[in-house]
Amino acid sequence: MDLRRAAARDNAAWCDLVCRAHGLDTAVDPGAWVSRRRSPPAYPDAVTLRDDVTWGALASRLDGSPGCSVKDSYATLDLSGEGFRVLFEAEWIHREPPAATPRRWSRWAPVRTADDLEAWAVAHGGGPTFRASLLEEPTVTVLAARDEHGEVVAGVVGSRTGAVVGLSNLFSTRPDHDRVWAEAADALALWAPGLPLVGYERGDSLAAARRAGFSGLGALRVWLRG
Repeated sequence: MDLRRAAARDNAAWCDLVCRAHGLDTAVDPGAWVSRRRSPPAYPDAVTLRDDVTWGALASRLDGSPGCSVKDSYATLDLSGEGFRVLFEAEWIHREPPAATPRRWSRWAPVRTADDLEAWAVAHGGGPTFRASLLEEPTVTVLAARDEHGEVVAGVVGSRTGAVVGLSNLFSTRPDHDRVWAEAADALALWAPGLPLVGYERGDSLAAARRAGFSGLGALRVWLRG
């Protein structure tokens, strides 16, 4: 299995769910996923799925006005001549499924209600990006870790696409990111046993992911217009 391609496809599928939860029209072909109208904050308007996609193949399919963003999954596009700048660079990551059943951490549990998702989103910082309809998706789990007072202190999203599980939106309100990475990865491995975890990270989060047993799959780049 081409894990980098699988990671990009899973990320596109998650972006698609988020955008459709906001009532946006989306489309996908072998080369790219796109949202035809502007995606929610922190989400791209396009995700490339091959390394030979061009801006010309994307331009007519989305809102290319200032604010348009493109996730270049293979870091092969140069959109500087089209009025874009690099917003950030990151690395696709993966972790193979554990040989033994991972530990079940008691402070982690699925988010099941709209009120609980709202509390999770406040702790995450994503606010109204996360719509309650996402909780009804059979390929998605939203997990929360709570402290002794029942407050959400960490969280993660799992999205299953084909033979991989995407790990995204991992956060912690406390300076314990190594612990959160280890526990969240175990929690997702229990949710979808036997499947590799994929995602992307940068900076300190990438370093924490590596310490939790993840390895790199290659670079990606996010471009922003205007």
